[in-house]
Amino acid sequence: MTTQLFALCFDANDPLRVGQFWAGVLGWELADDPHDGIALLPSDDTGFRLRFLPSREQKTGPNRIHFDLTSASLDQQQQTVATALKLGARHIDVGQLPDEDHVVLADPEGNEFCVIEPGNNFLAECGFIGALSSDGSQRVGYFWSEALGWPLVWDQDQETAIRSPYGGPKITWGGPPLMPKTGKNRLHFDLAPPADGDQQVEVDRLLSLGATRIDTGQDDVGRVLLADPDGNEFCVLTPRKGHA
Repeated sequence: MTTQLFALCFDANDPLRVGQFWAGVLGWELADDPHDGIALLPSDDTGFRLRFLPSREQKTGPNRIHFDLTSASLDQQQQTVATALKLGARHIDVGQLPDEDHVVLADPEGNEFCVIEPGNNFLAECGFIGALSSDGSQRVGYFWSEALGWPLVWDQDQETAIRSPYGGPKITWGGPPLMPKTGKNRLHFDLAPPADGDQQVEVDRLLSLGATRIDTGQDDVGRVLLADPDGNEFCVLTPRKGHA
């Protein structure tokens, strides 16, 4: 078995508020997190949880990852937007064109997400979370394909996408130009080796694929902090028998 994408983690000034927002939008169950945060457990084939971890840092620029939420009909798209706004979202302008049919919103702490119009062929086989839409290079798409063992489902004009063989969202990277990175990303992946795996062996494998170590000067018990080839932070946890 390969390493698992265990969680997508959000740094949050108010983890409970942001967690409750996404629980309401996605219809997922809230759960306690062992690191003083909030977790959401998927109720569909997403395959990973969401974690909202306490942080004092304020958001300073656009996230490199955002959700693309799908719609089966125009009514469903409008309902998703209305639900999100009622829960504390707001409309934002990220340069979208007037004739584009998707709706761009931000959650209560400014994390961007899109509600995609019905009839989007690229996300047709995906669930409500159609994609983790990411700013990133072709190289980083290749890295994550190897790291997770997820096949490439798109590789054209330096744009890439991968998807788990078991379904769930796609992870996409839009290719150049890349937005400047300003400090630590507010969203990052947590990876967990198989239950019978070895954390250090997995770290060494990821380093051989192009990851780099990040030294925070702190002792992060049970996790190793790395960065992918585009400099995006991610964590390798201890084998996932401890992360059920």
